[in-house]
Amino acid sequence: MQAVILAAGKSTRTSPLTVNKPKPLLKVLDKTVMEHNLDQLHGIVDEVIIIVGFMKEAIIERFGSFYKGMKLVYVEQKEQLGTGHALLAAKPFLKDRFIVMGGDDLFCKKDIEALVRHKCAVLVQKVDDITRFGAVIVEKGKVKEIIEKPATQIDAYANTGMYVLDKSLFDIELKKSPRGEYELVDYVTALAKKGLVEYELVKGYWISIGYPWHYLEANVAFLRMIKESKIDKSAIVEQNVTMKGIVVIGKNTIIKSGSYIEGPVFIGDDCEVGPCAFLRKDTILMDKVRTRGEIVDSVLMDNVTAKHNCYLGHSVVGEKTNIAAGTITADYRHDSGTNKTLIKGVKVDTGRKKLGAFIGDNVRLGIGTLIYPGRKIWPNQTTTPGQIVKEDLFEVEH
Repeated sequence: MQAVILAAGKSTRTSPLTVNKPKPLLKVLDKTVMEHNLDQLHGIVDEVIIIVGFMKEAIIERFGSFYKGMKLVYVEQKEQLGTGHALLAAKPFLKDRFIVMGGDDLFCKKDIEALVRHKCAVLVQKVDDITRFGAVIVEKGKVKEIIEKPATQIDAYANTGMYVLDKSLFDIELKKSPRGEYELVDYVTALAKKGLVEYELVKGYWISIGYPWHYLEANVAFLRMIKESKIDKSAIVEQNVTMKGIVVIGKNTIIKSGSYIEGPVFIGDDCEVGPCAFLRKDTILMDKVRTRGEIVDSVLMDNVTAKHNCYLGHSVVGEKTNIAAGTITADYRHDSGTNKTLIKGVKVDTGRKKLGAFIGDNVRLGIGTLIYPGRKIWPNQTTTPGQIVKEDLFEVEH
């Protein structure tokens, strides 16, 4: 069987985390989003067609022609004309039935296996607010209709964006949607009107990374799936280190004396923690991180330095960023309301009462930098000592 992964888009809603890399190459714990999904496809398919576009070379160089015995074929979507257009680019390489999945989301093998038992089906999930998703309306075990982000709450399932389809799909002629794109969901809707589409409910997990805080939540979700502590034999944990709960420590990592770690916490390879560092619940340090501050419910990507009494709460810090002494991310509103942040010029309610900062790659923060909740700092930016970041800091071209 074959699978198609749609990984061509440039995700602007997750900026600044995806300015320098395609979203499928974001790491969730110790693996990229793409690796997670390829692992879930392993044993189910023998060939994966990856639709690439934005920073295609990075994806191709990372994965090459094979992954765990699965052949990888790369097809470029030269124009960003929608998900239906992207799938159409894969048509010459498809043989019969195939899986389609978004390259931005995380799926589970259990659900893929259930889905492929059908000839034509969509994976769905029950959600509290259907207006944020494609709404899949079902009747008597079949998909009746799919409505993209309905204006009001209706009785429907959320569309996860994973399907099993076959080549007869391409007999349908797509027309551009109101937003000027060819939509994959229009293919599925046309088949549903013929009574050909079934559905499966998510029984494992489906994690959608639509905004920067969803990336933080995805890491936390995977961290909480870890059932027991694991300390690599090459790691060094000095005396007078306090560890509570589930703690994972990678290769060649050093935990200095006086550090306090309250799990669940994930610490990658070649990190240096402490002395007197405080890592608290739901903290993820990726490879080669050096920290001495207080970190709570945050993700620090590769090669981050965060020392000297800084506080990072409910935040994401990009690669090769330096967090200077005394830096504080404010993460709680005075009025106890949910935090809001600007996405492409529009204020979006995150639904989170605690939300810190989202900091891109290669950022240099001056000592004593104070950052308001939900603020974003684009890659390669700097702050001056004592600067208060009240608004997002963009690159010059923005």
